[in-house]
Amino acid sequence: MPSPTLSRAPAFWTAAGLLLLALAASGVPTPLYRVYSERFGFGPGTLTVVFGIYAFALLVSLLVVGGLSDHVGRRPVLAGGLLLMAGAMVLFLTADGVGWLMVARVVQGLSMGALTGTLGAVLLDSQHPDRPLGNLVNSASPGFGLSAGAVGAAVVVEYVAEPTRSVFAVLAVALVLAAASVVLLPETSPRAPGALASLRPSVRVPHPQRPGFVLALPVVAAAWALGGLYLSLGPSLAANVFGVEDHLVGSLLVLAQQGSAALGAILGRDVGRERAMVGGALLFATGVLGTIAALLTESIAVMFASAVVSGLGFGLSFLGAVATITAGVAPAERAGLLSAVFVVGYLSFSVPAIVAGTVSSSVGLRTVAEVYAGVLVVLALTAVAGVLLRRRSVRRADAAAAEPARSLVA
Repeated sequence: MPSPTLSRAPAFWTAAGLLLLALAASGVPTPLYRVYSERFGFGPGTLTVVFGIYAFALLVSLLVVGGLSDHVGRRPVLAGGLLLMAGAMVLFLTADGVGWLMVARVVQGLSMGALTGTLGAVLLDSQHPDRPLGNLVNSASPGFGLSAGAVGAAVVVEYVAEPTRSVFAVLAVALVLAAASVVLLPETSPRAPGALASLRPSVRVPHPQRPGFVLALPVVAAAWALGGLYLSLGPSLAANVFGVEDHLVGSLLVLAQQGSAALGAILGRDVGRERAMVGGALLFATGVLGTIAALLTESIAVMFASAVVSGLGFGLSFLGAVATITAGVAPAERAGLLSAVFVVGYLSFSVPAIVAGTVSSSVGLRTVAEVYAGVLVVLALTAVAGVLLRRRSVRRADAAAAEPARSLVA
């Protein structure tokens, strides 16, 4: 007999919980990087490589299996991804050097790549037609999940004798149980031909969604690049620039930025998609300018305030960007399109952070962070300019179309 499955609302919130769990597991290494750097003897350059290799593995997974669930069904991909993530936790648990740490991050990235587009598609599939919350949860979850994982791990670092063993053992068990719970989810994507063809690495953006994708590209890149800076070098900035050595304070900086990003998405749920993207991008740029001010004045209070403001802008702009990109997308193309969005996000998340960590050894962490922030302000304002130019173009087209009608009336 077929196993009983959850109805629409419980299925939606179960998928949201699975996404939060996977993201929290991804955020857990952030406060542990300094622990590992002291244990294994490596600096900021190696630290950001360990951070970035996860994102590259995730990208490979997104490119290869990002749209697989559109063909074989959501549940098989979810179960496999969660079990692979549990395996990554075991590798973290037993890592005894930088090499094994990188292997663990690669496996974690591969699993997260399989889960990202699939869970996002499940949320869109199972949302209530009258109360569509899929885009909201997709936009807010990274902030909540990553910051919860980072702060939770930091608390363990402060108060538990062997933090790495405690954190990863608990997560491994939780992820195995999560994989078992997938059987309760309804299958929202019927099997369709083309599964093998879908494994060819590609970024699939359907033609109708391409203008929105290009329009949102700069702000998606800027927002995720800032997240990469905080998650890879946030605790190091707190220690080296502001003189705050406490692991928990460094993770609270991540919470201030990522948690505010989740809050920004929630506060903007009823805002129109273009208004959310423009308003969020302007708020984001203001917050990042505050980050530059904090670095110049070496004020940790200003740094926290700027993290909150830029985080709110991150969440609001990313919500508007996702809504703009996915407007009108066909159900069979949802996973592939969301995977394309996250390919841009994770490239921005990883590559700039690796460059920053590598360059910081020669020019200094503060100088690198100041230049990094300046580039992000330019990207955010580019997105604002793009929306305003499109609005002007639409108004001109409407006026030109209306002119013949006025002539006929006259």
